[in-house]
Amino acid sequence: MNAQVRVLEWPAASEGEASTALWDAISIARAVKGTANADFRLAGVEIDSRDVVPGDLFFALKGESMDGHRFVEMALEKGAAAVIVDRACDGPHVRVNDTTDALRKLGAAARERSRARIVGVTGSAGKTGVKEAIFAALDRSSRGRAHRSVKSYNNHVGVPLSLARMPERSRYGIFEMGMNHAGEIAALTAQVRPHVAVITTIAPAHIEMLGSEEAIADAKAEIFEGVEEDGTAIIPADSPHFERLRDAAMRRGLRVIAFGKAPHANVRLIDAVDAPGGGSLITAEMGDRRICYTVAMPGEHWAANSLAVMAAVRAVGGDLGAAGLSLAEMAGMAGRGERLDIEVEGGNALLIDESYNANPASMSATLAQLGTHGAGRRVAVLGAMKELGSHAPAFHAALSAPLRDAGVDLAILVGDEMDALARELGKPAENPVGNAVPFAHCETVEQAMDSLREFGLKNGDAVLVKGSNSIGLDALVSAFSSKEG
Repeated sequence: MNAQVRVLEWPAASEGEASTALWDAISIARAVKGTANADFRLAGVEIDSRDVVPGDLFFALKGESMDGHRFVEMALEKGAAAVIVDRACDGPHVRVNDTTDALRKLGAAARERSRARIVGVTGSAGKTGVKEAIFAALDRSSRGRAHRSVKSYNNHVGVPLSLARMPERSRYGIFEMGMNHAGEIAALTAQVRPHVAVITTIAPAHIEMLGSEEAIADAKAEIFEGVEEDGTAIIPADSPHFERLRDAAMRRGLRVIAFGKAPHANVRLIDAVDAPGGGSLITAEMGDRRICYTVAMPGEHWAANSLAVMAAVRAVGGDLGAAGLSLAEMAGMAGRGERLDIEVEGGNALLIDESYNANPASMSATLAQLGTHGAGRRVAVLGAMKELGSHAPAFHAALSAPLRDAGVDLAILVGDEMDALARELGKPAENPVGNAVPFAHCETVEQAMDSLREFGLKNGDAVLVKGSNSIGLDALVSAFSSKEG
């Protein structure tokens, strides 16, 4: 029986006594220790009034510069079934002492009532993509009974919000956890309580706050602290911090599964070859079996990511055939690898949108992938990498090598931190004849747009756009792809 048939014939699970409504007034009031003024049933949970749809519960959260209570009326006008507030309100509501604490409590209640198998994902790079790939695989095989944190909702607000949105009927839950300080993952994993914890990679992201890669590895390893008894840790076998991660997991009594190329990997890459139409055809060893599948997303980093996905799916009892089908169909997400055809002189150019985030490891990986494109010309629009502290000049300057190796025809550098790379590219000794990388250093995204227009894209060109989110390169992507910003 082939994988497609197995997926189509997956038996429907019993609904049991799980409610089809996400929440009702009684269960919410009990969970958040508040007082409901009306009876209602809810289909969703939202913290941004602009995103409210009919049937949602709106949390009026208070931040340092914004108070969600200002938008309660708007949320109700847009069809919110109820709101969570800390003061008097005319519409259907639950009144609490602290709305942020109430969100945390509702997330905890969702996790407590759930019988789903839970996967937690963290790492210095690739965690959102891996989370989405695990979700796609498990959602496919469970016929829509998987749940995950959307976008990059991975912090002290996003995690409880994602938990609160998890239907009681879910068979699987996949949650992303992020951090930039020690102790943050520990707090998040205590809420998620995963059965399986995945660390994608360790790289010098947030090194400004943590000081060293070893400290980053320790901070990521905090995810193991919340793993349920007899749980599983999935870690990168090829990382120089493998033993550090392995030991942290073993101290928690977890089963350790390593993925990668290394001989000690439990899910080991045997071969990766270019697939027709892009991506890779992967052959991997999983101990008791060898599997072959296609990954639609190109690049060596996605070959490695796919191993983590397969390991996680198997660890929660998912279907590997469905996982293979999902990886073969998975497209890039906006800001995280989406590929866009843009109209240019004489035809179309490829724009690779990696504008959401950047660190030294992900920069090198995406530049290496750009170098594999059989493009007429290759352009790299690179925004500064943030949170690198005193290491920033060295890490930015080091991008000169992957730029040259990728055969980039023009590098457009954006941000003050790119001074170090501009100086490196401008050194005669570093630019041997025939291997120089022409570049433009811009202070603003608007100037980068002008430089790209002046370059004059043509049919067959490929443009990589990558930088830390705060640089705002998504505006350049929108401008050149005619997307709404």
